[in-house]
Amino acid sequence: MTLAQSTFSKTGYKIYGGNPLFGSVRALGAKNSVTKCLVASLLTDQICTLHNVPNIQEVEITVEMLSSIGSQIQWDRKTHTLSIHTPSITSTTVANRFSGANRIPILLLGALIGRTTEAVKIPSVGGCQIGARPVNYHFQALKTLGVDLKIEREGVTDLYIAKAPTGLRGGHIHLDYPSLGASENALLAASWALGTTYISNISLEPEFYDLIHFIQKIGVIITFIDDRTIKVQKGSYTGVEHTLIPDRAYAASFAMLAYATQGEIFVEGARQEHLGNLLSLLHQVKAPFYVQDNGILFKYDAPLKGSIMVETGPYPNFLTDMQQPLVTLLTQVEGTHRVHETVYEQRFGYTKTLVEMGANIELSPECCGELSCRFKGQGFQHTAYITGRSPLVGRDIFIPDLRAGFAYVIAALMAKGPSTLFNIHFLGRGYGNLLEPLQTLGADILPFPIAD
Repeated sequence: MTLAQSTFSKTGYKIYGGNPLFGSVRALGAKNSVTKCLVASLLTDQICTLHNVPNIQEVEITVEMLSSIGSQIQWDRKTHTLSIHTPSITSTTVANRFSGANRIPILLLGALIGRTTEAVKIPSVGGCQIGARPVNYHFQALKTLGVDLKIEREGVTDLYIAKAPTGLRGGHIHLDYPSLGASENALLAASWALGTTYISNISLEPEFYDLIHFIQKIGVIITFIDDRTIKVQKGSYTGVEHTLIPDRAYAASFAMLAYATQGEIFVEGARQEHLGNLLSLLHQVKAPFYVQDNGILFKYDAPLKGSIMVETGPYPNFLTDMQQPLVTLLTQVEGTHRVHETVYEQRFGYTKTLVEMGANIELSPECCGELSCRFKGQGFQHTAYITGRSPLVGRDIFIPDLRAGFAYVIAALMAKGPSTLFNIHFLGRGYGNLLEPLQTLGADILPFPIAD
């Protein structure tokens, strides 16, 4: 366990539901943007400064990791500004303590391979346990550019070892699936390659575009060929300043919280262009919202009703990280609803706790939508049928992952009676310390110590 993880591991939340929440919160930089930009700063030996940096555990872990290989970091949490400078790489081996901490280590393969002649060694990747996250897309992309890769067993950890003995060379990378992580790794490695690299079937997520903009500022030559293909050429690299895009999953989480508690929350920084599909769903269940220049107001004014069908998928489809808070809200929306998860095959495990609290949710292995689904016929329970409106009752809750954790926060805040949440370190990964924003909104939430 890293130092950042340990700070959240000895505390839980006690929540008493029933209070409508009113006020405002600020969506700072996207979790899936800030960590990737930090890694991309390794492309240059000059200072890079990021603005709008959130005070979340995922950043803390990434900072620890990069510091261990030579990065010098100054982080002003009050102004949300972070400067990173890596004049030299002091180690090409990432310590085993970062194994399973998050998904960032694998991106170091692409980011470091051009700054060293030594083998880059990283422990197996981690993150939330919500289904398989294969690394084969990453490996295929890196091998196309001349990277030799192998996996060795070290104790209970797999060690990924990468080396480019003759240097990186351009090529044509086609991703079989528009994976965000594989798109990022391919771009990072291509930034070092001699010649020209084409990467096709890339991710279109706003966070990937933010990374592209950051890397362009550093000096990488990136040209868009069509909607899902980019051309990458090596340039002359320098330090930069960059303001991160707001976190759309954070914004969506508090939007759902506003309606679930029958309150009114203004999310500063929320962007309509990043939340389009969610806003369309809110229209369908009669949930009013008001787009403003600096954010969006989410306001409950009457019981929600209307049956909807949702499919998660690569952008611009519905974001899988918004699925759990949405499902929790749908338990309180009069109607019958279908949610088809096409990104992670095991992401509905959290619904068991919602059912125990009183929700009416049934899971099915059948596909129910229009999107091509990788899980068709494989028996995974990846479609949920939700019937609302169901009163919920508080209970003890053990959080299994980040987004399920906020879904449980929503459930607890609208349930009758107290709920006790354990494993809140998962929440810290993407939301930081939730006590201040939730208490400011009027939530009855208190921390409590957990004995060793």
